[in-house]
Amino acid sequence: MKMSCLSVSLFPAIMNGELTIKEYAAFCKNIGLDAFDIGLILLKNHTPKYIDQVKKDIAEIGIPLAMVTTYPDFTHPSEIQREREFDFLVHDIALASAIGAKFLRVTAGQAHPSTSEEDGIQWAVSYLRKSAPVAEKYGIELVYEDHSKPGAWEYMDFSNPPHIFLEIAQQLRDTSIRINFDTANIIVAGENTTLEVLDKVYDKVSTIHVAETATLGKMDPVAIGTGLVPFSEIFRYLKSKNFQGWLCLEEWGNKGKDGVKDAVAFVRETWAKS
Repeated sequence: MKMSCLSVSLFPAIMNGELTIKEYAAFCKNIGLDAFDIGLILLKNHTPKYIDQVKKDIAEIGIPLAMVTTYPDFTHPSEIQREREFDFLVHDIALASAIGAKFLRVTAGQAHPSTSEEDGIQWAVSYLRKSAPVAEKYGIELVYEDHSKPGAWEYMDFSNPPHIFLEIAQQLRDTSIRINFDTANIIVAGENTTLEVLDKVYDKVSTIHVAETATLGKMDPVAIGTGLVPFSEIFRYLKSKNFQGWLCLEEWGNKGKDGVKDAVAFVRETWAKS
């Protein structure tokens, strides 16, 4: 079982300069993780000097960068904005490639009030399909997520409802795009069908966002293992399938580095016992 961590709790410290990406990578290595993950918002720019320094820092620490997360908004009601979002994603793919990431987490877009279900599905599928050959060119594996809402968005993810997520995933099956399955977001959508949804897309799952929520029908981040997510059942299912992908902890307990250590310890122990 391979583990990495995207610590949303530590994003503010990285963004305000209290913690560098290099220091975060070293922390992840020191607590025994196999890789580390970051959000695109943590990268300052794409200038050659900066990118070279990030790559050197990662190489010096000696731990790979598994996943970078980004959040294209392909369900925006404005066609010109959807085109911008595609161009932004092309940039993000190139940037993820430049710093040596393996995966780039992508989204469908926001649940804009004026976007119909039919249009949103069509637009998301169209632009995601269009992005697949770009990612292939740069050696990046795109992983589409059953997402909820990043801080940068006004609305919830258009494909947070499981039936929409499953429809988009189905229409991407013949592409190189795979799945990053988030363990919390089916519950966030108000349903207790996490294992059922996972089973329907399992053959396309490359990465698991090990995430937690405390409230049915609401994104309510808490320490991993203290909320509603049935981790033992999920891990038993993954082990029964001989899962060979990545467990990428999306840690959001807001308890600093100790919270990350606790999350890693919980996942290790629960996986071993499941």
